[in-house]
Amino acid sequence: MDETGDVFAFAAEQQDLRRTVRRFCAEYSDEAAVRRLMESPAGYDPQTWRRLGGELGVLGLAAPDESGAIGGLVDQAIVAEEFGAALLCGPVFGTVDLAIPALVMVGDSGVRDELLAPLLAGTRTAAFAVPQRAGRFDPAGITVGAVGAGGRWELTGRLAQVVDAAAADVLLVAASGPDGVALFAVEGTADGVDREPLSTMDLTRRQAAVRLSDAPARLLADPGEVEHVVGYALDVGAVLLAAEQVGGAQHLLDRTVRYAEGRLQFGRPIGSFQAVKHRLADMLVQVEHARSTAYHAAWAIQDGTDDPWIATSIAQATCSPAYHRVAADALQVHGGIGFTWEHQVHLYYKRAVTDAALLGSAEEHRNRIALAVLDRAVVPASEVPPVAGMAGR
Repeated sequence: MDETGDVFAFAAEQQDLRRTVRRFCAEYSDEAAVRRLMESPAGYDPQTWRRLGGELGVLGLAAPDESGAIGGLVDQAIVAEEFGAALLCGPVFGTVDLAIPALVMVGDSGVRDELLAPLLAGTRTAAFAVPQRAGRFDPAGITVGAVGAGGRWELTGRLAQVVDAAAADVLLVAASGPDGVALFAVEGTADGVDREPLSTMDLTRRQAAVRLSDAPARLLADPGEVEHVVGYALDVGAVLLAAEQVGGAQHLLDRTVRYAEGRLQFGRPIGSFQAVKHRLADMLVQVEHARSTAYHAAWAIQDGTDDPWIATSIAQATCSPAYHRVAADALQVHGGIGFTWEHQVHLYYKRAVTDAALLGSAEEHRNRIALAVLDRAVVPASEVPPVAGMAGR
């Protein structure tokens, strides 16, 4: 991003990136494609996914470049926003948002390089089977055990709900081993891996239950580095999810404005009615507020100048309810037609509802912010205002 004083603006190259991804999604992720893919066995088009990775190269913009430097998370957020606007069917959450950032933080190893390269190229996909609470790693929630040593491990346990696991080529699984919690890689088609697709509200983002029975695994992060690896992945995932939510909300706002301009009632466009104007204005405020927090969080992690831990929670505490509110208002403005299966708006509404639960609710993130900011604040006794009825005692 270009920085001029206190104003941040997207660079020309970033604007070009946005236009390129938007054109691609308009061609390969229009409403007809979304409806076809969300009812297909895999839930996405592997050929389109390979083009995103190989031809456009937009699946790993925040991964290390040739020099080893971490790439641009703001650029990846731009891509995520366009994916959200197009309601792209694909393993975005499991692969781009979580698995790739986790592998980026894993220490140099043959296993890491073997797994990361095909994910960036779009030839393979991944799912992130790690328990979290409000976007934080939750070792107490681990339900998988690991036995073995060196390069030979076996995992056993059950994961009740994993996004993108149904068709993932590899699963990144947190498991309790003899020395503590570690992160492992399990091939999705390996012996001892059983995946059961789940019926969920959002058909555009598949989820599955996973059962592991002595499934062969490879160690990625040992107990000494697992919290760092998983923590970074969850922070990046929260940022990219927030950007995706912004894209969905912006699409709904644009579509609702066009509908209000063309829908006539009593011989006038409904957009001319004050009540509708106010609702549209509120939707705009929600979108702009969400966009600011999402990109600030991306910049905070990329630049390292602000507190990323707080910035990511601010983004999720803002973007999740904003997307839900905009989707609900879009349904209200569209009226009865918006609730029908044939209309597009309800697909975004379902995505908004499920997205809000993926990495912690807005209330949980607000609690995190309070714990990080308010509970650590030290106020001199001289500045504490007297409690009513206690003054002078």
